Amino acid sequence: MPDPNNIHATQPSLTLEVEETPKAAFRFRRFFSLVSGFWRGPSARLAWLMTMGISAGVFFNIGLQYAINRWNKTFFDAISERNADAISTAMVVFLLLAASAILAMAIQVFLRMTMQAHWRRWLTGHLATEWLEDRQFYKMGIAAPEIDAPEFRMTDDVRSAIDPLVDFAIGLSNAVLMAMVFAVVLAQVGGSHSVLGVTVPGYFLVVAALYSLATSLLSLWMGRPLVESTERRNAAEAQSRFDLVRIRENAESVALIDGAAEERSKTLQNLDAVVQRWRAVIRQQTVLTLVTHANTLLSPVLPLLIGAPKYLSGELSLGQLMQIAAAFLQVQLAFNWLIDNIFRLAEWRASAQRVTELSATLDAFRQPELVRDEIAVSEGPDARLALVDLSVARHDGRIVIRNAEMIIEPGDKILIKGASGTGKSTLIRAVAGLWPWGRGSIIMPRQARIMFVPQRPYIPNGTLRAALAYPESESSHADEGMRAALEQTGLRHLSGALDQSEAWDKRLSGGEQQRLAFARLLLHRPEVVVLDEATSALDEDSQERLMGLFLTELAYVTLVSVGHRPGLEAFHTRVIELTRRTQGAQMTEDGKTGRGVLARLRRLASAGDPAPTAPR
Repeated sequence: MPDPNNIHATQPSLTLEVEETPKAAFRFRRFFSLVSGFWRGPSARLAWLMTMGISAGVFFNIGLQYAINRWNKTFFDAISERNADAISTAMVVFLLLAASAILAMAIQVFLRMTMQAHWRRWLTGHLATEWLEDRQFYKMGIAAPEIDAPEFRMTDDVRSAIDPLVDFAIGLSNAVLMAMVFAVVLAQVGGSHSVLGVTVPGYFLVVAALYSLATSLLSLWMGRPLVESTERRNAAEAQSRFDLVRIRENAESVALIDGAAEERSKTLQNLDAVVQRWRAVIRQQTVLTLVTHANTLLSPVLPLLIGAPKYLSGELSLGQLMQIAAAFLQVQLAFNWLIDNIFRLAEWRASAQRVTELSATLDAFRQPELVRDEIAVSEGPDARLALVDLSVARHDGRIVIRNAEMIIEPGDKILIKGASGTGKSTLIRAVAGLWPWGRGSIIMPRQARIMFVPQRPYIPNGTLRAALAYPESESSHADEGMRAALEQTGLRHLSGALDQSEAWDKRLSGGEQQRLAFARLLLHRPEVVVLDEATSALDEDSQERLMGLFLTELAYVTLVSVGHRPGLEAFHTRVIELTRRTQGAQMTEDGKTGRGVLARLRRLASAGDPAPTAPR
């Protein structure tokens, strides 16, 4: 029977869909569909110009290689004939060909690296935009934690997926064209040859093809396990980096509970896993090197050995033999291009897989069929905030709060209380538009500005002025307003440091960071404020001073907050209690609350100091 406590009990949950989509076998079509967007939209003109430039360079390089091959015949025939004038002329021609080849290669390197840089910039920007869009970065951390280290996927893995792709495209194009051009040279210059009484037309071409096929198949067979081993190694390295970043991000907490020994143990375990997977790669790379290095040594000599009888019989001149040897090497290198790049292909595939997983997960969050039941957040006709038949669920569909209904009038101060695990923070995240999982509606005040203040506010690096103005630009507020906000929130000692650039999230204590968040409220003057344990790091006097702002400077604000600290009820007109139930927490209102704030407002009114109204 369907589980009544699960909104998605009759359908796959979002988590399952997200896990299945990116974790499926790597699909080249999906990856190339993603990266080919570089040739569409605003980047298309630059992409096509660079593509045409690189293509022209490839054709020009093939022409130069063919000219150099013809030069081999001329030069070595001149040597065999001891013709000094011909040798001198050939040397001049070679210098011109060499200069052209060097210049062409420099231009091709410039175009190749430029294209790699711009393609990487486009793909990283595309993924980062989707990651930041509609708060996907937040949702993904909750519903798809298996997609580890998205920041590395958007930078390191994008680089490892794009740079080799350009190299592969150029290399493969060169290989195909080289094989076509120099196959003709082998067939025409080498001619036929009799083997055991059988005349083999295009003898040198046949030998080159068979030799390349044999070395390619052997290398593929010996190097096949390398792809999976490389993917496993990259995954282990990514996990090791991710865990080290977590230690850095939580350095203070780890240090305070003396967790360094445990973190060291985990770090060493991760490194052992990396080394173990590296060993598999090393073994397979060593075996593969036996084939590739043997081929490197043998391929220049083989055409001379099989061509020597025709040279000695006078069927070939020295120049023709050297021309055949050079053409044989070019054909063999072209045929063996895949083998020469098998290790890079394995590394590229592993990075392309991780980029595709990230893209697939971001796409999954935008597919409406995966989230049939979703909290609808819309703007209402007036300044009231309302919860209508709201059920808040976890991302796997399990209901946390069931059938909550409430109307919050402009200026109401709502305190949400309840035992741990009843969904208080989840509810206010839904009110703030951060939590989509569930059903029902949240109707927001019309044209209202909403500010969410978490327990640990985000403070960007840079000047204190920028930290105060965030998320607006640092020039959006006057110095006088900033200093007044600092003074009202107990941060007067920082008034002279507005232009000082520091890592303020490290310099300021937890209490000072919470004070800074309240100073932002005074600057930005929002109509709706959502607090989540926003005074947890403050002493009672400081809490009273900051919460008192909602009775004076911010009295017009509609406030929704979660808190456990004693004395908070006095600053709220209504208290909502969440009570745990089997089928989801229920919301009830304490009708006796609000007396403290009403009494304070009466005192303000009797003193002739009316509460402020919302700024316009």
